[in-house]
Amino acid sequence: MEKAMEPKNLSNKEALQEVYQILCEKGYNPIGQIVGYLLSEDPTYITNCSNARTLGRHIDRDELMGELVRCYLELD
Repeated sequence: MEKAMEPKNLSNKEALQEVYQILCEKGYNPIGQIVGYLLSEDPTYITNCSNARTLGRHIDRDELMGELVRCYLELD
């Protein structure tokens, strides 16, 4: 498996996509794990494999939540 990119080089979307892919590869429920992490800020929702936990910690939660609400309400 290819090593994940460094978090500082990734946008929120790219980091989230990397975390999602790593969770899928490890057999986790990626949506459930990511939602759990976003709601609780508990990093143990994200596997440490392939630097996924570090990537997850670099996701700007406020920015991501704002984007989710805008998309859900179709405001863009």
